[in-house]
Amino acid sequence: MEITGLIEDVRVKVKEWRSKGLSVGFVPTMGFLHEGHESLIVKAAAENDKVVVSDFVNPIQFGVNEDLASYPRDIEADKRLCEAAGADLIFHPIPETMYAPDFSTFVEAQHVSAELCGKSRPTHFRGVCTVVCKLFHIVMPDRAYFGQKDAQQLAVIRRMVRDLDMDIEIVGCPIIREADGLAKSSRNTYLNEEERQAALVLSKAVFYGEEMIKNGIVEADTVLTEMRRMIEAEPLAKIDYVEMVNADSIEKIEKAEGNVLIAVAVWIGTTRLIDNFIIEV
Repeated sequence: MEITGLIEDVRVKVKEWRSKGLSVGFVPTMGFLHEGHESLIVKAAAENDKVVVSDFVNPIQFGVNEDLASYPRDIEADKRLCEAAGADLIFHPIPETMYAPDFSTFVEAQHVSAELCGKSRPTHFRGVCTVVCKLFHIVMPDRAYFGQKDAQQLAVIRRMVRDLDMDIEIVGCPIIREADGLAKSSRNTYLNEEERQAALVLSKAVFYGEEMIKNGIVEADTVLTEMRRMIEAEPLAKIDYVEMVNADSIEKIEKAEGNVLIAVAVWIGTTRLIDNFIIEV
């Protein structure tokens, strides 16, 4: 496995693979990799001849007073995980490589980014779309792999790829959870012991909401009220949102019908965590 911070190195390597008729899978990450990322790399390695992983904390997707400076980083551990999972190349640029001092071009998927995290992080998805678009142009993969934990991000990227006619297959992969149900996240490392226990309220509410819908309770008000009540019973939890939306358009819906996403964002102390489930009704 190789690692580089240079765009040209990636392009040269991918062209070499292409000249041999090899397929390329791509896993974009912000580093500090865990089992969720590992599952994406393993799937990419199973479905492609070569795999590129980007390891880049993207500054333009962080808002004012968000955790850009404190976001966890460990490139040595990331290298070990990538190699074990089957990656062939890590792209690990510095911000100055990705963004010129006078950088002024952005990509934005409107409407699909307006609700959920788009409300509380209004510039977030513009930053996500821009960096992923750049990475797609650098790597030129056949397939790119994203986790369902960031379900709105997955929908946003799919919309961008569709609208801009990018010849890339977007592969969504299941949420990977801790043994007690907490969704894997790099931000889980921010939690102290008490907060870590309190954070389980997210997955408990998600599992409860999913069970309600499976049992035929499909009205959004009913399902969301019960989920909110469960979360609010945890003293350390402060709700950002609990919403039912169409999983493709991210538009709010009044009852579970079609491809349904129920997503939650909750502050546990000073850490904002997200979780969700998608269900076809």
